[in-house]
Amino acid sequence: MKSSLKSITLGLGFGIFLAACTSDDSNVNPTPGGGEGGKTKYVISALPVGSTGIADYLLTAESLTSGTVSTVGNGKEQDGTYRYYVTHKNRFFSLLYGQGNPGAVTTYNLDGKGELNKVSDFQAETVQVFAPVADDVLTIKVPRTGNESASFYRINAEQSKIVGEAQVNIVKLAGNGERAHFTWATQVGDKVFAPYMSIKGVAPDAFGTSYPDSAWIAVLSYPSLAVEKVIKDNRIGFIGRYFSNGLAVDEQGDVYAYSASVGTNNGKITSTKPSAIVRIKAGTTEFDKSYLFNVEQAAGGYNISSQLYVGKGNFILTMTSPAEKGAYAVGRRFAAVNVYEQTFKWIDGMPDPATIANVTTTNYTPKDGKAGYIGITQADGASYVYEIDAVGAKGTRGLKVEGGVITAINVLNYE
Repeated sequence: MKSSLKSITLGLGFGIFLAACTSDDSNVNPTPGGGEGGKTKYVISALPVGSTGIADYLLTAESLTSGTVSTVGNGKEQDGTYRYYVTHKNRFFSLLYGQGNPGAVTTYNLDGKGELNKVSDFQAETVQVFAPVADDVLTIKVPRTGNESASFYRINAEQSKIVGEAQVNIVKLAGNGERAHFTWATQVGDKVFAPYMSIKGVAPDAFGTSYPDSAWIAVLSYPSLAVEKVIKDNRIGFIGRYFSNGLAVDEQGDVYAYSASVGTNNGKITSTKPSAIVRIKAGTTEFDKSYLFNVEQAAGGYNISSQLYVGKGNFILTMTSPAEKGAYAVGRRFAAVNVYEQTFKWIDGMPDPATIANVTTTNYTPKDGKAGYIGITQADGASYVYEIDAVGAKGTRGLKVEGGVITAINVLNYE
């Protein structure tokens, strides 16, 4: 099993990265319990180990803290190699990464028995950003070369169809001779905040940049998606990472944004700023210059690779060492931070980083200020969901997933 997992991980490492990366806001709605009389099931996507036709299976589970589910003879197989997922309005969206070609968008809900039910299946452009905004799933197709316009699509979550489109010229948006490449999009009040990195957009170093030490956020109106302004901060590098959300909005409406500090030029990391968290106060569209949480310093040189906001100012972070640091590296060490108190704790009870083969970044939290659930597949093929207490900085092994590499964790309600 170890050799099978290794071959899949090496051959499809980028595909797993695509499936894993999304907004933490996408899978916290609805909350467990489903309201009065409601029931909950968790949707686990897993890539079967040793399979020849590489495609995720969607599995359902009653609990994330105990039990076993298996890819063998169970679940709904997804067509196509690379899939990524987002949940909104109690619907589960499975999007095919078509590598430049249009891909299927398959929508599911749970029927009265708690089984996954296909609601719709339609074609849409391959996109690099997909996030819940208002009643929609907002997707963005961002060209890295050639075409100078990013395409925005509004998919109504309940109708499962595209209801609006817009274009943004990313060369003009960057305004520095490079192009703006959106890392993600997040609803903030009635606006959309879309952080971007500046990239050359020219082979062979399309994702390289001459501007590794600045962060930008495009503030867009919604639903018109007109760019109202760009805000900039030179204390950190770009926010988030390719295909990875760097923003979270707390209960007061304040925005916290992290930088991994992984800007590159000709394949080498050239960022000189620390991996840190900055803030934008509620009701404003400017960085709060009085706030900077130097996480890299607190972590003894480790940098942030992904975040999960669990509420009340608490985040669970994946971290990479200086030796592991890279534009696409997913951290195998876990930390809990409180952005209000600027405290940092390493999380106990997690597997040895050297034994971890894959970590999900599409994860679930009830946003109770404490709990987050992350999927870990170890080098020997064992896959588990871990419950992490961000207050106590403690991880506990939970649901076992047999025969598959966990790629995402979501939740749906049913009556």
